[in-house]
Amino acid sequence: MNLFSGRAARVLLAWCRDIFLERRCVLRHVRGAACAFIAVSCGAPALALDATAPAATAPTAVTAATATPATTTAPATTTAPATTVTATGLVPLPDGRLLAPEFARIVTRGTLVVAVLGVDQPPFFWSRNGALAGVDIDLADELAKKLGVAVQFDRDARTFDDVVHLLATGQADVAISKLSRTLPRAQVVSFSTPYISLRRALLINRVSFAELAKGRPLPEVVRDYRGTIGVVARSAYAEYVRNDFPAAQVRTYPSWPATLDALNAGAVTAVYRDELAIKLVMQDDPSAPIRLRVATFDDLTDALAVGVPVSAPTLLAFVNQFLAERNKRLDVKSLLDAMGH
Repeated sequence: MNLFSGRAARVLLAWCRDIFLERRCVLRHVRGAACAFIAVSCGAPALALDATAPAATAPTAVTAATATPATTTAPATTTAPATTVTATGLVPLPDGRLLAPEFARIVTRGTLVVAVLGVDQPPFFWSRNGALAGVDIDLADELAKKLGVAVQFDRDARTFDDVVHLLATGQADVAISKLSRTLPRAQVVSFSTPYISLRRALLINRVSFAELAKGRPLPEVVRDYRGTIGVVARSAYAEYVRNDFPAAQVRTYPSWPATLDALNAGAVTAVYRDELAIKLVMQDDPSAPIRLRVATFDDLTDALAVGVPVSAPTLLAFVNQFLAERNKRLDVKSLLDAMGH
């Protein structure tokens, strides 16, 4: 038993010694491989830098650009032509001229984009023989010529307020579209001096008005008018009527013809519009003077002006000067003449 135990112990000892030696060898190989890996890893950047020696200063340049953005030249070279302005805010053009930014944009494009209502409003603008005509179209053409560019009309707007929206959102350079100056519109666009002022007027159904007046004179009734009034929706008169006749029952219609239809059908007692539109109704319909009567207000005017973006004060000044120097003066008579009345 003791002999067997002694031999077993020697065999076990020899086996452990062999295992230990083998592990030392493995560890030696592993340790050698790890050292080689570390050496390669540490040496790689040096090799890479040596391979690209001409660009060795690149990290320094990046660091400097990060610390002081003003020293970065590449982005400035790319964006400079679009933003270059003089100390006074003018934009230099290739031909050597210096212009305010709004003029530089128009001249570079080569066109003056004019917003015009898509619904004809003679004599201001209407389609005739496939082309636009009218006093507003003449005004736009003359303005474009003064700027030395062509004119382009944008007629996407379906209401007068839509015309203002086109201008306010930068889709047009100016708006020349029988556009009335109102306080809400003046919050989003600028207006030129008026190129014509029209008086406001009521067109009244005689029968309905007689029932409402009960023998009172016209001036007394209209100044405290409490009947129904029809106006074109999203027009200046939709705003005017609430200030001029606060006690009235206001009804809006999508167009001027629809508003007149409501008046003729007895749906409203009166309609509110400028004196020119009222005169045209009375002249074009032989029965109108029999059925309708007119109340014109000398102290209430409708000033028509050119709309300009609020971001273009120099263009606004130019338009005002253009209107001051223009030889043509507009009034109701000249407008009626333009329509052959």
